[in-house]
Amino acid sequence: MKIRAGLFAVQRLAALLPLLLGVCIFTFFLVRVLPGDPAVYYSTGPVQTQQEVESVRKALGLDQPLPVQLGNYLVDVSEANLGRSLTTGQPVTEDLLKRFPATLELTLSALILALLLAIPLGIIAAVRSGSWIDHAVRFIGTLGVSMPTFVTGVVLTLVFFFRLDWAPVPIDRMDTFIPAPARVTGFLLIDSLLQGNWEAFRSAFGHLILPALTMTAFVLAPVMRTTRASMLSVLSSDFIRTARAAGMSWRKVYITYALRNALLPVLTVIGLMMSYLIGANVVVEKVFAWPGVGSYALNALLASDYAPVQGYVLLMAVSFILINMTVDVLYAVVDPRVQGERE
Repeated sequence: MKIRAGLFAVQRLAALLPLLLGVCIFTFFLVRVLPGDPAVYYSTGPVQTQQEVESVRKALGLDQPLPVQLGNYLVDVSEANLGRSLTTGQPVTEDLLKRFPATLELTLSALILALLLAIPLGIIAAVRSGSWIDHAVRFIGTLGVSMPTFVTGVVLTLVFFFRLDWAPVPIDRMDTFIPAPARVTGFLLIDSLLQGNWEAFRSAFGHLILPALTMTAFVLAPVMRTTRASMLSVLSSDFIRTARAAGMSWRKVYITYALRNALLPVLTVIGLMMSYLIGANVVVEKVFAWPGVGSYALNALLASDYAPVQGYVLLMAVSFILINMTVDVLYAVVDPRVQGERE
């Protein structure tokens, strides 16, 4: 079973590799049609001459024909060379590897919190369909999808930082006067726990709460509503009525049987929301000055810095592919019939 699951994952990954090539080509041409000329932006001197601009353009390789630039870019990508950022002066690969754990820590924290709330609430709403609990859950779901993430972030900052003074300054991942733990995984919460640095853990946890809640508020609604709808469909099935008539415990009926059969559409939504969270970090990271890959790419885009933008889009594409592949594998784990159908 494990070997078949591994082969299934490899097949899915191989089928998605052409998508990466398409993303590379699309991103390459997209950043070059955007307004702004990096040669003009990075020309030095109080008065820019055409000769200076052309000199910078030649140094950046922008004077070559587009097919040649594209070929060079694809060769570099195949060698894991994403170029050098003109804004930071560092290789893009190093910048992304340094900042991606911050984005991933925020994304996973928001997703875990959303799942811990959404799935139980969706189950309760389905079991108590038509009750005040069901109406309350549906109202929360409608409210969650109606507020943009940046509005939620601003409101939470206004209430919990400016009004109540419960939250730390919404800047960076931890307080500047507290020494950061030695980098092991890149996740501040995990690194501080591994080293027993409780002061750093409290600071990192406090800075994580508001941005994580901001992202949770949007993800909570679709997962909760999908869980409710899927559970309602399963609860009306004959095998559930038979299980109830047989006197099985509520845990056996609702969790073991009903929830497992209702998981496939929930997994689909979770995969979509995970992909959304990674992309939505651009907004949340700017609101909370979170040093992740989203704010890094946005700053590079404003500076007409091609390499970081292309590297960021490629990283997001790889993340989406891995998320989709993981969801496909989980499909086969939850329902083995899915793997049989796709083979």
